[in-house]
Amino acid sequence: MTRAHTIVRPAQYLEARLKLLAAERELTRQREAVAAQRRNLPWVRVEKSYHFESADGPITLSDLFRGRSQLLIYHLMYAPEWEAACKSCTFWADSFDRMVPHLAARDVSFAAVSRAPLAKLQAYARRLGWSFPWVSAGASDFNYDFAVSFTPEQIARKTGRYNYGVTPAEETDLPGYSVLSRDESGAVFHTYSTFARGIDALNPVYQALDLVPKGRDEAGLAHTMSWVKRRDEY
Repeated sequence: MTRAHTIVRPAQYLEARLKLLAAERELTRQREAVAAQRRNLPWVRVEKSYHFESADGPITLSDLFRGRSQLLIYHLMYAPEWEAACKSCTFWADSFDRMVPHLAARDVSFAAVSRAPLAKLQAYARRLGWSFPWVSAGASDFNYDFAVSFTPEQIARKTGRYNYGVTPAEETDLPGYSVLSRDESGAVFHTYSTFARGIDALNPVYQALDLVPKGRDEAGLAHTMSWVKRRDEY
């Protein structure tokens, strides 16, 4: 139910809107300050060699850079035994194709990584009409090392920790973004990862819903994203 709103004259609306504009500008300044802190984080060298299955055959982590110096990875929840990818991750992934060329123009390559076999990823991509790079890490420790996949034993014993240890892992696979950089020598560095609510800012539908009167309209649902469906299921 939409709450009742006060109906005012244009001059009164302008007064209220200018007050909100001041808050929005402050939020923009805070966001820019946090982004600067993010860019100034120390880096960790990636010492382990990771291999993935791709449409072009076996590739390495370095190959995912596609000649660029920066790599943005989305950890897309799709465990090997699942028949479909997570519907919430699908909600995020629907926007990936259009951003890939723009990222490339700023020296950033993009890839989604999941544990499911490549054949499952390709079939699901065909179903949704996706063309962004999506590779299988099923034969490597990549997802586990980047703290987005957890063994059944970790979940049962509550030793699997998600989002920098602040949340117990309750599923074998969880979402996140990771950023890597590669220098001229070919060395690869992990520069940043974000998980849980930290990925909200990269979902354009949520950003659009935040502008409308009902907002995300998730209050009272069984869980916040229970309304989300794969776009061919609405």
